[in-house]
Parts: sequence; C-alpha cells; structure tokens
Amino acid sequence: MAHLNALPFPVAEAAFLECCGSLRWAHRMAAHRPYPDLGSLLAASDEAGYDLAPGDIAEALAAEPAPCLHHDAPRAAHLALRAAHAAYESSFGHAFVICLDAFPPAQHVDQVLAGIRGRLAHDPDEERAVTAEELRRVARSRIVELLSGE
Repeated sequence: MAHLNALPFPVAEAAFLECCGSLRWAHRMAAHRPYPDLGSLLAASDEAGYDLAPGDIAEALAAEPAPCLHHDAPRAAHLALRAAHAAYESSFGHAFVICLDAFPPAQHVDQVLAGIRGRLAHDPDEERAVTAEELRRVARSRIVELLSGE
C-alpha cells in the first residue's frame, strides 16, 4: 500500500487505468491517495465506480479485453465464444464484461458463455446496471492483483 501511495501521480493514474479503463475513475483514484489500507482503497474504488457517467462506463468497456481461450482449445469452443460475444455486442453495443473471481480457470469459458446467454435476456437498462456492477467487481479484483504485485 505504501508503494502505491508514494507513486508519482501519472504513474499511479496509469496503474489505476489498468484496473478500470475510465480515465475519470483512474484520475480520481490517484488523486485521493494516500489510502490507509486495502479496505479504504476498495471502498474508494466502489464509490468512484458508482459515480461513473455513461460515457465513462463506455470508455471503460472499450478498454476491456474480451475473455478468450487458450490457443489449444477446440475450434468449436473458439467459435462458440466468438458467436456469443458477437450476439451480446449486437444487442447492447458494447463488450461483455464479467468478474470471474469466484470460479477456477477451468470454468471461465463456461461461466462467460452462461453469463452472456443469461444476460442477453435483459432489457438495456437492466443490462446497463449489471454491466456497471461487473466493472466495479473487475476493478476491485485488479486492485487486489496490483497490490499483490508490489
């Protein structure tokens, strides 16, 4: 935590930008340092996430990589994942995002496919809320990873 708090502002902002692709969110997180502990940092992350405007969320979604498979995975699995992502993006106009922390890596693809299938039934307002919550969860996860790499 001390290392993150001591980083020069542009370096801290860049590190936070890797956690959430919204420049406004990353700027706010870097500007509100120092954080006394992980709990305070995660609470600040949540608060900044709740304050994101639709344009900030769109910016963060544009920076999200699509979950992908190992190159050795069967071709059918690659095709199924691509088709599911395409259907989701066609319906909602942005990348699908999901936090997979609760699942072992071997279940990630199944969870992504199930998540996309389930969320395709949402209306746009419901999906916007779910997407924003998933972005917050992903940012929290990445912050923990960032701190564990210090």
